[in-house]
Amino acid sequence: MKTLLTLLLACACLPLALADNEKEQERVKESGAVLKEILNIPDDIPQDLLDKAECLVVLPSVKKGAFGIGGSFGRGVMICRSGQHYTGPWGPPAMYALEGVNIGFQLGGEATDFVLLVMNPKGARSLLSSKVKLGADASAAAGPKGRSGEAATDVVMNAEILSYSRAKGLFAGISLEGSTLRSDGGANEKLYGRKLSAKDIIRLGKVKTPACAQELVALLDRKSPKNHSEPKSLQ
Repeated sequence: MKTLLTLLLACACLPLALADNEKEQERVKESGAVLKEILNIPDDIPQDLLDKAECLVVLPSVKKGAFGIGGSFGRGVMICRSGQHYTGPWGPPAMYALEGVNIGFQLGGEATDFVLLVMNPKGARSLLSSKVKLGADASAAAGPKGRSGEAATDVVMNAEILSYSRAKGLFAGISLEGSTLRSDGGANEKLYGRKLSAKDIIRLGKVKTPACAQELVALLDRKSPKNHSEPKSLQ
């Protein structure tokens, strides 16, 4: 009788587990769709900056008031180039969360999509090891737009993280200083079926790219197949 009850409870919980997994898969797919749309904007992220990024963070539909009073909360993915020095193909994504106060709502208060470029290994290591406050634990700046980022200021070019936003069809570089990024451990466990750190996923190769992320990875492999960072910066 006890065994039967255990089986019945397990079966009852299975749809909930599948539903949770589906939610994470949809978030990964949505991240890929958002990035595809943004990279197809004529005046978008400069190609030379995309080619020098070691990692990207994509956070679709961050909404005002979703985290505390007057604050915001968004979930998405972080994806990095593989290899010891970030020179290989793009690898599997880890789930990430963005938390902050009134971030990204200079564009009208609607749901906002964010794309963050992680421009050096130091910035990547910070995000992979702990919760990071942008502007304090990692230098951050609004990313420049256009065909080339070469004319950007030294402040922008020296930032560890460059951030962009899109809301109401308006795409812009935007500062996220004061907000925080962290690995979403619960979402990673749901997506991959076991407890994994972001480092396990992105740097240690403990999982393969899930089916829901194939389009996102293929997009980046097509749009930015090689890392054009200065070799010295990758040591």
